[in-house]
Amino acid sequence: MANRTDLVSARAGLDDPRPHPSSPRREFLKAAGALTAAGLIRVDPTPAAADPEPPPETTRLRLVAVPAICLAPQYVAEALLKSEGFIDVEYVKFDMTFGNGGPIASGRADLTLDAAGDIVTYVDKSVPVVTLGGVHLGCYELFGTERVRAIRDLKGRAIAVDELGGPQHVFLSSMLAYVGLDPRKDISWLTGPSEASMQHFIDGKADAFLGLPPQPQELRARKIGHVVVNTATDRPWAQYYCCMLTGSREFVERNPIATKRAMRAIFKAADLCAQQPERAARMMVDRGFAKRYDFALETLKDVRYNAWRTYDPDNTIRFHALRLHEVGMIKTPPEKIIAKGTDWRFLNELKKELKA
Repeated sequence: MANRTDLVSARAGLDDPRPHPSSPRREFLKAAGALTAAGLIRVDPTPAAADPEPPPETTRLRLVAVPAICLAPQYVAEALLKSEGFIDVEYVKFDMTFGNGGPIASGRADLTLDAAGDIVTYVDKSVPVVTLGGVHLGCYELFGTERVRAIRDLKGRAIAVDELGGPQHVFLSSMLAYVGLDPRKDISWLTGPSEASMQHFIDGKADAFLGLPPQPQELRARKIGHVVVNTATDRPWAQYYCCMLTGSREFVERNPIATKRAMRAIFKAADLCAQQPERAARMMVDRGFAKRYDFALETLKDVRYNAWRTYDPDNTIRFHALRLHEVGMIKTPPEKIIAKGTDWRFLNELKKELKA
């Protein structure tokens, strides 16, 4: 009998992606130079006079700042964004409780990295968000007590999450559906703000907790629980993007040049996170995006930031949409989710421009 992975691959038409080398040294050094000049010694670069591209339609860009240091590329990208012509780069603060539609739906942000499962639910609800590309793999880690050795062991147990319909709940629901559990019937969900939900697990009120950096780093440092699933290394999760770059549909449609320029800066920043994690971690701490250098550095070394050009983003959206559709958490079929909520034009152009 075929195993679950084989069934998913056959049903979804998924390829087993293979890693590719990272960006060429020339592009890396150009990006590193901009980061060093602008981010580390506080000198803002200006767009090159010989730049063949038109300037961005807007010089203002609003990104999201949340207490999840795995979103490092959009934080590290600030200097690179200024080199692309964005004079006013704003980081809008959100907690991890986004409600219906995430930070883009609120109208307070233009672009952000967001969890793939959440993106699927936004499109299902007709939130005007468009997914522009995958960025990295391996944010989430599922921690369990001694009673939980595998995902199937969660049946009938309590799991702590920020909110129903939030990032943890949606991603865990996809994981549960993959092994045949129904997240609506088989789990007792404990909800609370991010720190409170982790504290439920620490206090023994919950049997499992799905953490985003720096939460897994803190739990390991305190020797609390054990890792049941690491999405950076455990299949099938390691085959799919954890976080993807999304934008307001209105912003993308009105500002295609600005969108591509912003994406180029964020993708170069992702390469920098992979190539120079020590420097990127220090910058994040210095600018207040991370509290502890050791946790930031561990995250940057573990999360797969060199994957943005390697994997097919359609496969990620399809995978999570299939799982969530199977358990009735979304009504829209996967292919309609892809058709309605994705735009890979800029990604494909940048893959050719920033060749591997």
